[in-house]
Amino acid sequence: MQTPYTLSDFDFELPPELIAQHPAAERSASRLLDGRGPTPIDRIFRDLPGLLNPGDLLVFNNTRVIKARLYGQKQSGGAVEALIERVLPDNEVWAHMRSSKSPKPGSVVRFAQAFDAEVLGRCGPDNGLFHLRLSGDPLTLLEQHGHVPLPPYITHTDEEDDVRRYQTVFAAQPGAVAAPTAALHFDEPLLQTLKDRGIHTAAVTLHVGAGTFQPVRTDNIAEHKMHSEWFNVPEETVQAIRATKAAGGRVISVGTTTLRALESAALHANAANILDAGSRDTDIFITPGFDFKVVDVLITNFHLPKSTLMMLVSALAGYDHIRALYQHAIEQRYRFFSYGDAMLIQRTAQNA
Repeated sequence: MQTPYTLSDFDFELPPELIAQHPAAERSASRLLDGRGPTPIDRIFRDLPGLLNPGDLLVFNNTRVIKARLYGQKQSGGAVEALIERVLPDNEVWAHMRSSKSPKPGSVVRFAQAFDAEVLGRCGPDNGLFHLRLSGDPLTLLEQHGHVPLPPYITHTDEEDDVRRYQTVFAAQPGAVAAPTAALHFDEPLLQTLKDRGIHTAAVTLHVGAGTFQPVRTDNIAEHKMHSEWFNVPEETVQAIRATKAAGGRVISVGTTTLRALESAALHANAANILDAGSRDTDIFITPGFDFKVVDVLITNFHLPKSTLMMLVSALAGYDHIRALYQHAIEQRYRFFSYGDAMLIQRTAQNA
């Protein structure tokens, strides 16, 4: 999609101390920047039910973060760090691997001094990933021997608290290597309050990949190639969205991963269906000018400068509006990125 914007348009100066290294003491006690109107309003996340209407539909990403980071050794004794990107059938996985020299096809890597992985070859975009076969069930081995794959801007090694807090309270489908962070603010009391207010919920699954942190390396953003992620939109979620739209309610996406799944599903639907149920891969790249079909409102954390997610929120709420919201957030000392605070934005009039 052609856009008049370049990569530098999505840059901003962020004081490093605003990068949250740990979550808030309570999930729903995070701050919430209400950016739906022309003037930003500072709120607390547990205020959310009062900002929504009975009959609105909140759509969550129910993916579960796996302990995808592994440390091991090659047969030569050299150290290896792996990040499992995707779990496949037959005990196979795709993985990012870092070592002084890349392990060769046919070689064996010993992880956590506990299990082996055979290197089958290279795979993925530009052959940037390694295709491995583990000596047992990947999800079981990762749960026993892996580490929480905290983002690169979180500087501490994973701790017991990260096992609990870098995971949503409704995580159900294992496969993500990064959390759907907007959903980290929800706790059980807040979910009950939403239900009591007549606000409905539905779920999709999108297994967030490590590519979510991949930088854009070209100033012409149209040349950027998005990473691919697997998602599923259940039929019951499609029906809930249709019913909500028909009744005049709003579809509220909890996070950019949910939005990417819903708008990807809409690309495969005819006009009568709004969006199609089912599973597939998506490499959707949402930039200003994108024609939104499903999502009316977005709950999201604050994103990295020059990131594809800055482009996505600018597409939804308007470039100038997002710039103003981020400036306000910095001035008011909001906490940024995965363990940070949240904001509430809505689709601009031209996208409605």
